[in-house]
Amino acid sequence: MSALKISQQKEQLTPDQRQRLQDLLAFVNQEASHFLGYPCNRLFDYTPLYPFLSFPMNNVGDPFLPSRYHLNSHEFEREVIAFFAALTHAKPEEIWGYVTNGGTEGNMYGIYLAREIYPEGLVYYSEATHYSVPKILRMVHARNIMIKSTANGEIDYQDLAATLRIHRDVPAIIFANIGTTMTGAVDNLDRIKQALKDNAITHYYIHCDAALGGMILPFVEQPPAFDFNAGIDSLAISGHKMVGSPVPCGIALAKKCHVDRIARAVEYISTFDTTVSGSRNAITPLFLWYAIHCHGVNGFRDIVRGCLKMAAYAVQRFNDCGIPAWRNDNSITVVFPKGPEAVMSQWQIALQGDLGHILIMPHVTEQQVNQLLADIVAATEAAP
Repeated sequence: MSALKISQQKEQLTPDQRQRLQDLLAFVNQEASHFLGYPCNRLFDYTPLYPFLSFPMNNVGDPFLPSRYHLNSHEFEREVIAFFAALTHAKPEEIWGYVTNGGTEGNMYGIYLAREIYPEGLVYYSEATHYSVPKILRMVHARNIMIKSTANGEIDYQDLAATLRIHRDVPAIIFANIGTTMTGAVDNLDRIKQALKDNAITHYYIHCDAALGGMILPFVEQPPAFDFNAGIDSLAISGHKMVGSPVPCGIALAKKCHVDRIARAVEYISTFDTTVSGSRNAITPLFLWYAIHCHGVNGFRDIVRGCLKMAAYAVQRFNDCGIPAWRNDNSITVVFPKGPEAVMSQWQIALQGDLGHILIMPHVTEQQVNQLLADIVAATEAAP
């Protein structure tokens, strides 16, 4: 298409349509100042990457193999995978991965691999697991059992052990949470593996949903077992959460020996398709690569420390106001009793039952925390 035709295409918008876009931008800009309830970091600037949006880039196929589709960012994607593999203590010669459309795809990938290895296996997941997991289990037709959760959001190890005992003749597929959606709880992999051992279950697969925790625990002083050092098989981390991205994205990591089982050659693209979606976003690997090189390991460590410090401040401020807030160890999720609906809606607070929470992401300030508390107190006092 010629430059003239492109220009004419842009001018086809009516004044009303252009105004609608401006109104949306103004709305989003305003609402971003009250964005506390979800784990997305809005503190980023990828302006130098905008020129890449002028091309139909596509990371189709396996990022470690050549493809006939040359408008890709596979080289940068491999560097991103190497960074996250190192963070999670994966051996380079044993690990494979790719940049996904988000944590849900990474979890689907782990469950898909496990189901292919153990077609008759049972998936065990806790009731605190992300809402997308039951959907994934239905999609891949995986047999599954929901396990109870404890008060802080961890899987109930006694219930897990008892359930494993009943089905000890069936391979176990463990879906572990490294930071639950609502409370940021981390399932104890050592206790899970002990339950498997106590029931003499030797055929098992462990997938970890580290959507948020996967970019927190590598940077704390004494992290619990959560990665490939603990003997897991696959792991999913979100990119738009702690790293930050204008487009949802994530990273799926898995042992190569598992991925080899599902690889299929595709003549159309002259490569192997080892991913869920086939055609994949080629821009998000550039976002992640850019952030990795801008911050580095030490930069991310400082960011995480700042978030944890702010989370401790938020818990203290809530309690000072008579609101019993709390958080799990190494968590930036601050949990508190649900407040007045108008305030919860204004600040976009995620709710579950009688609980609400805020996520202390890098963009969250003391001023925002204090204003939220002031709004809760004022609305509570004004209630009849």
